[in-house]
Amino acid sequence: MNNINEPPAPVGKLISQTIAMPRETNANGDIFGGWLLSQMDLAGAILAGRIARGRVATVAISSMSFLNPVSVGAVVGCYAEVKALGTSSMTIAVEVWSSDDYQSEPCKVTEGEFVFVAIDDEGKTRQLPPS
Repeated sequence: MNNINEPPAPVGKLISQTIAMPRETNANGDIFGGWLLSQMDLAGAILAGRIARGRVATVAISSMSFLNPVSVGAVVGCYAEVKALGTSSMTIAVEVWSSDDYQSEPCKVTEGEFVFVAIDDEGKTRQLPPS
């Protein structure tokens, strides 16, 4: 939790970072929400794979909120943290923050909760390893 006098900051660990490119825009010239969702899914899968020590699959997106648009050229960072662990599943919160030449502070643009399950080489659910 941030001090009331401090600017908002991402929750979780920086998992991935990329630049929003023109090919990812919608008809209004903003970055397409589906592209942001895919970046979030990838970041969540990276963290889930580390926890599972192997393959994982996305089984649900339990919540999703788009808060601010992303402009072309913005640096987009995906931050993730584990919210819950089950026998084979993990709930991971993912936030996306962006910054560009026009903003002095990074801006939170979207957040969501993703559920992943550990899978074996045949794609069958398996238990998470002990932590």
